[in-house]
Amino acid sequence: MERTVSGRTPTGRTATRRGLLAGAGLVGVAAGLAACTSDKGSGGGTGGATESPKPDPNAAAATIVTPAKDATGVSAATEIVYELKNATEATVELKDANGTVVTGELRADGSSWVPAKTLGYSMAYTLTVTATGSDGKTGTTTSGFTTMAKPSKTVRVTSFLGDNAKAGVGMPLMYKFSRAIPEAQRAEVQKRLFVSSEPVQDGIWHWFSGTEVHYRPKEYWQAGTKVNARLAIGGLDMGDGYYGKGDITLENLTIGSAVIMVADNKTKQMTVTKDGKVVKKIPISLGKPSTPSSSGTVVIIEKFVHTIFDTYAELGPELGYRTPIDYAQRLTWGGEYIHSAPWSISSQGKRNVSHGCLNMSPANAKWLFNLTSIGDPVITKGTERQLKNGNGWTHWNMTWDEYVKGSAVPFVSAVTPTPAPSESESATPDPTASATATATPSA
Repeated sequence: MERTVSGRTPTGRTATRRGLLAGAGLVGVAAGLAACTSDKGSGGGTGGATESPKPDPNAAAATIVTPAKDATGVSAATEIVYELKNATEATVELKDANGTVVTGELRADGSSWVPAKTLGYSMAYTLTVTATGSDGKTGTTTSGFTTMAKPSKTVRVTSFLGDNAKAGVGMPLMYKFSRAIPEAQRAEVQKRLFVSSEPVQDGIWHWFSGTEVHYRPKEYWQAGTKVNARLAIGGLDMGDGYYGKGDITLENLTIGSAVIMVADNKTKQMTVTKDGKVVKKIPISLGKPSTPSSSGTVVIIEKFVHTIFDTYAELGPELGYRTPIDYAQRLTWGGEYIHSAPWSISSQGKRNVSHGCLNMSPANAKWLFNLTSIGDPVITKGTERQLKNGNGWTHWNMTWDEYVKGSAVPFVSAVTPTPAPSESESATPDPTASATATATPSA
């Protein structure tokens, strides 16, 4: 299974750590110990103490770094950090006081082992790390710790999406905290926000405020992608004496076909593509000069087969209107929609007469409504007004570099680059050969 972004989502497997990590003070290695001596040379006798076996300096060994041995008050969101010596891999076993095994998984960069769920409060745990050397021999280290008491001040987190949802290729993952996370604490919180996708795609979190953090991939999601997320904040220090109330997960978000709409003010046409192929060009009427449509990239926020546009409260009795609308698809919080407009058919494809919406015929509006999903991108070009970030889901109105600036931790690619051919490889590919490509996730 391929996975992506800021660490692998813990999935419930007992993890194996591979590779040699250098470390000092490793358990199981008694460096610099002198060999025991016999009585030879002190009296000429042949008797005396039996020589003790020397510790093997090449034996596989592990040192548990975090949590410290017999530590108390350990965070229920703790991660297991250990170091290896003379080892090619290691296994981690964590058990609670009842002997129940807690599953978990290594971060993709191997920096720590993450339990698959929040640990219990005021509970004792036994931790065993077994290192395996290249010769197959093992070295085992055991430790124990007790977790913190249940906190009284907690922060809840809520998700816009639910399990088994379906969305368009531009859909962001959006989460809200019940209390603002202090800026100094956001990096530690963000490190516990895991997203995985199949296939693996780069992406990052962006803090829009202390209470909102959103995730988007570097490019639009690939059609058919499966996305899972775990915000592992249960028991996590959220700053100012507050702790995460509990983990929240998103399971089996399915990304649909790549439906992308481009509305061009110059041609008064909307070009609709599906999976890279143009499937329709629709005549439209955009916002007139006094109420122009916004140029920029948004995604569809919500959809209504039937609704009523009521602007009396906003515009007053002289300019306001109340109109039934069919096949409405919201683009901005400011009130711009794609919708059916039978009253402007004669202007569609020719001139702009709307209050900022993208008007189209009832037949075209129904056809498009049945094609699209929440999260499908809509790009409007060439109007008198530029889209303001925050007026809708404007994640794609920012460049990737701009989006990365909103992260509290540096971006690290999850996608392994394809290696360049070596000089010994033929420059001409073999047409009969088959090829596969794989990507390895990283933190």
